Amino acid sequence: MKKLIVAVVLAGAALIATPAAANAAGYTPDSNVSVSGSYVAGGVATVSFTDGAFQDNETVNVQVTGAGAVTLGALPTTTVSKAYTASSTGSLVVRVTFPQGASGTYNLTATGATSGVVGLARFTIAPADAAAVAAGTGSGTNGTLAFTGGTISALALWIGGGAIVLGGGLLVVRSSVRRQRDDQIAA
Repeated sequence: MKKLIVAVVLAGAALIATPAAANAAGYTPDSNVSVSGSYVAGGVATVSFTDGAFQDNETVNVQVTGAGAVTLGALPTTTVSKAYTASSTGSLVVRVTFPQGASGTYNLTATGATSGVVGLARFTIAPADAAAVAAGTGSGTNGTLAFTGGTISALALWIGGGAIVLGGGLLVVRSSVRRQRDDQIAA
């Protein structure tokens, strides 16, 4: 009986743990989304959803989130939301302008207001200096982080610190032994 109760509890836990949210909304397949343009700071990318991605003339809420302010239309902020209207064939084209100091990952989510269909696009933006160096222009760094550490390993530091503590301990023991010997001689 106990095994049956444990099996039922585990089956119930597995059922509850299964994500149902992914099945709740329709998603446009990757084949319905194409992205083109410039994925650099200050660049403009165009996200195109093909015919039938959304319902005809449907309102589509587009949201872009990322590390810095992007512009959809004339609204720059870190999270931008704007309503668009899909074409009579259900297609949609969105232009995303990245800020001059952009770097990192930006995510675009387009959600059909009537259909609930969700389309996704992700951009990884290289900083302007790194893009200029990669192209052979500009005077930025080579894309690596500055070296700010030392060349001494942590093990060497521990060994050196241990030697200092050991040496100090030996000096204390030696002076203690010398005092005891001097006290015995004087007595």
